[in-house]
Amino acid sequence: GVSVWYTHVREFHPGATFLYTQALFDLGLVTTIVHYTDGADSIFSALYILVIAVSAVLMPVASGLLVTLLGALLYVADIVWGQPEQLSVTVGLQILVFVGVAIATGYLATRVGVVGAEREVLQREVTRLRLEAGDILRNIGSGVVTVDGDGNLAYANPAAAELLGIEVATLVGRPIVELLKARSPELWAAIVSTQRHGERTVRAEGRILSDGVAFPIGLTTTALELEPGRPPSVTAIFSDISDQKRLEELHLRTERLEAVAELSASLAHEIRNPLASIRSSVEQLSRSTHTTDDEQLLAGLVVRESDRLSRLLNEFLDFSRVRVTKCLMLDLLAVARGAVDVVRGHPDCLPGATLEVRGVAALVEGDEDLLNRVVVNLVLNAVQASGTRARVIVEARPARAGDVPAGVHLEDPVLLSVSDNGPGIAPEVRERMFEPFVTNRAGGSGLGLAIVHRAVQAHRGVVLVDTRENHGTAFTVLLPRGAAGTGTDAAGRSAT
Repeated sequence: GVSVWYTHVREFHPGATFLYTQALFDLGLVTTIVHYTDGADSIFSALYILVIAVSAVLMPVASGLLVTLLGALLYVADIVWGQPEQLSVTVGLQILVFVGVAIATGYLATRVGVVGAEREVLQREVTRLRLEAGDILRNIGSGVVTVDGDGNLAYANPAAAELLGIEVATLVGRPIVELLKARSPELWAAIVSTQRHGERTVRAEGRILSDGVAFPIGLTTTALELEPGRPPSVTAIFSDISDQKRLEELHLRTERLEAVAELSASLAHEIRNPLASIRSSVEQLSRSTHTTDDEQLLAGLVVRESDRLSRLLNEFLDFSRVRVTKCLMLDLLAVARGAVDVVRGHPDCLPGATLEVRGVAALVEGDEDLLNRVVVNLVLNAVQASGTRARVIVEARPARAGDVPAGVHLEDPVLLSVSDNGPGIAPEVRERMFEPFVTNRAGGSGLGLAIVHRAVQAHRGVVLVDTRENHGTAFTVLLPRGAAGTGTDAAGRSAT
């Protein structure tokens, strides 16, 4: 009773001294009981086995054998002192039983201890792995969603909540499939298909609509059958691939523009000479004294249209000849200020327009004329698109970590951005805005943005666009601090 009170009520953890004291007390008590109940013939002699077994469990093997030896000595001593005639083979067998119980119990206790230690180590390892897995899932940029066989949300990490634009943590254990269908039909279809057919979805693509903005995602699903005969749980891993898509578009755009540039140069040269001959011939015919007024009028029309075509051909040649001709270390902020001053004097820059230049010094190695054309084209386009209340902000600065999209590798990049408050770019124009002749402005040639793209490419940079209808447009130019060498064209080739 004292031991129980000491160990359980006071929560005392027994040490070796306590265990030895307890064993000695128990052996003495059992010996006393056996002594007063017929000695060797006492039915209580079996209590020695209980004390020995408990000691073997709680103590090391050697200590358990010591308690066994002490118990056997007390048992034999009691018989010899009280009733020596009871010494017999039976007593010897009982002592052998004591020793056998001690050895067997000690061995089992040791094995149980080893198994317990291994289990504890395994438990700690499982806990560690769970913590590591939990940390990884909480911190990765990809969304992870697990839906059980009943269509209820079993797990969602913070990235999934951010990508889907919903508080998924509050939906754990509740139906989620229909909500996923509203946010991303492709993600919903992949989960349902995997749940029904048990087939993984690998490297599929879809879109998520969150807060009125749609963006592309890459997704993978896998199934885990927990109970035979029931629909499996499905885990979907998805991530925003906007940067990847943007990079693919950049590569495709560059390839298309290179092909168009080569064709433009060839056509311009082929058309230029015949056009000059036609213009010259018409002028000479119009000077004849025999021409009527109608013929003079038609000749003037031909000359004007020839001049217009000639200007267009010159623009084509400019587009095809975009090349870094003089590479110097420049301050992009100073280039931006100079370009904005040029636009302020342009007829299309109305009195109500506001042009603001901000940022810090951003040194870049490049062709000043080309970079000036880039900024002038972008700012002029912004002014023309925004109308009488145009507000255009031009910023130049060193690029930060989040400015460069994944997959784009620029050494020590600098950033130039031009944003406006215009109506945005129409969806039908957005996909092809950098191609020649593509414009949403009446009277525009559609070559300005094409030249911008080729000039940026000649500096081994990239130009990005962020536009929403009725929310303005922002062009972002990213350039490496050390740009292309002299003579490099938009494809990165040296002039020959």
